[in-house]
Amino acid sequence: MRLKSKKNKIMKKIILLAFLFSVSSYSQEILDKIVAVVDNEFILKSELEFQTNMVAAQRKIDPNSPDLQRQVLNAIIEEKLIYAQANFDSIMVSDEEIASRIDYQLNVFKQQYGSIEKVEQMYGMSIEKIKRELRDEVRKSLMIQKLQEKNFATVEASKREVETFFSNYKDSLGVIPEKVKISHIYRNPKASAANKDKYRQFARAILDSIKNGSDFAEMAKKYSEDPGSAVQGGDLGFVKRGVFYPEFEAAAFTLEANQISDIVESPVGYHIIQMLERRGESIKTRHILIKIKLDEQADLKTIGFLTDVRDSIVRKFGSFSDYAKKYSEDNDTAPFGGDLGTFFIGQIDKQLLDAVAKLKEGEIGFPRRIEYSEGNYGYHIVYLEKRIPQHLANLDIDYPEIKKLAEDYKKQKKYSEWIEKLKEKIYWDVRI
Repeated sequence: MRLKSKKNKIMKKIILLAFLFSVSSYSQEILDKIVAVVDNEFILKSELEFQTNMVAAQRKIDPNSPDLQRQVLNAIIEEKLIYAQANFDSIMVSDEEIASRIDYQLNVFKQQYGSIEKVEQMYGMSIEKIKRELRDEVRKSLMIQKLQEKNFATVEASKREVETFFSNYKDSLGVIPEKVKISHIYRNPKASAANKDKYRQFARAILDSIKNGSDFAEMAKKYSEDPGSAVQGGDLGFVKRGVFYPEFEAAAFTLEANQISDIVESPVGYHIIQMLERRGESIKTRHILIKIKLDEQADLKTIGFLTDVRDSIVRKFGSFSDYAKKYSEDNDTAPFGGDLGTFFIGQIDKQLLDAVAKLKEGEIGFPRRIEYSEGNYGYHIVYLEKRIPQHLANLDIDYPEIKKLAEDYKKQKKYSEWIEKLKEKIYWDVRI
């Protein structure tokens, strides 16, 4: 146990007595045991057991292991120490940040369970109640995250530190798996003007129905092709400027409360947008998305274009990098000549692995379809710039990976020192 001060100790006793008094009327029931106290927060036996079982299931080990329970308890104590310090430091989290994180978590749950309705069934409560239940924990989590980023986000390892780390730990690094350095040129199939007009007219018919009295939320549930928001009546929650497509934001940020946009085209299709609420640079909107379905001709045209690009590079009319900068529609990699980076073979998803598995160093694959989200796809050609067979760790060959390990080691060391300092000034007590 550590005490911040004699006064703090007395306050903890008062808080504990108040807690015990509040449950005295249930004295004949078995109470949830307090296993630790950190600042003003209790850690209950049920919480410890739940977290221990979760970790045990993930690691596929015995949840009754005393060592595991001790590790989990230490992790919970550390988290609550950081939260207490975040409160002392007045770390602020906005309502928009909380709402955005909750929406993100609910989307993850939806993908795991298949639908919002199934999420509600799993939790035994409505989606609105789930949001309310999540709110406090999300706020705490964001405060903890912000304080950790404040302390450790800029930690870097110098060249000397990387060399020292490698010298000390090279024997434990063992064999480095096979790596590949790859680039690509990506293209989206383009719908014909006639095809686009067909879907625009469909979106126009939906908009006209809403203007004539149809309920926006019901129309979104029935027709919207955004699976993440359709079941919620098109509700996108609070989102800051810079998250949506520029075309979407340009229209949305001009709307007044409850105003509905005209048809808005973005890279994913046609939108009908309604402004629900605005808070500074954050907006809460709902929308109906009508995707532009591509026909076979659009695919064939894209494949033909990439085949021509590949032939031109193979015939030495230009470098892969030059063609990627000019023609690739992957905005993240095109400015860098299509460079995707260096990956361990085991890290590459199946679509990309299939594209590079049989390529020799310096070869360019033929056009392949690649899906980047549900129902969205394009085509790309992949260039295998370098293939590095598995080998013993080498500072020259593996410097980026070793540098990251050295930085993680440095961050962990600083983190441990920081936690010890927090333990010296914040009250904590283990009671098992």
